[in-house]
Amino acid sequence: MSGDDAFPDEPAGPFPEPPTTFDDREGRPITVRRYDEALDRDALEAMYEAFDPADRAQGIPPTGEERIADWLDAITGPETVNVVANHGDAVVGHATLVPDEPEATAELAIFVLQDYQGAGIGTTLIETLLGAGREAGVERVWLSVERWNDPAISLYEKVGFVASDTESFEHEMAIRL
Repeated sequence: MSGDDAFPDEPAGPFPEPPTTFDDREGRPITVRRYDEALDRDALEAMYEAFDPADRAQGIPPTGEERIADWLDAITGPETVNVVANHGDAVVGHATLVPDEPEATAELAIFVLQDYQGAGIGTTLIETLLGAGREAGVERVWLSVERWNDPAISLYEKVGFVASDTESFEHEMAIRL
């Protein structure tokens, strides 16, 4: 995504900063907090190894331990903003903001394990990520989603994203923090 004109004029929010704890629609206690490499890396790799291939989009998350590890190295570095959703000791969701151009812009990606989808975790994960991103100085966030993924598009719109490019194969959306 390029140019400030692709983003809404008005900021969305406010968004909560991590950590936050809630019971999902299934009654499971979920904590959304900043990703901590030392505490979360093994559980995050396990989440992606268990990820349903049917839920992969645009080639991510990758498959195979080595490819997952390399990908996580790229998206959990010091320049990124990451939050995880925990149910007990398991990571059941992950969202990241990866820096992009222009400055203070980031691309969003979110993943929730299939058994935890539709329970409100994705909404809280995105909102908390956006709060952490704003705190880290991110001003603009964009994402792309497969245009037939109506549940994801509805979730993004609920949080405040607006369509910015609907002409391409993928649906691009943007938000200003």
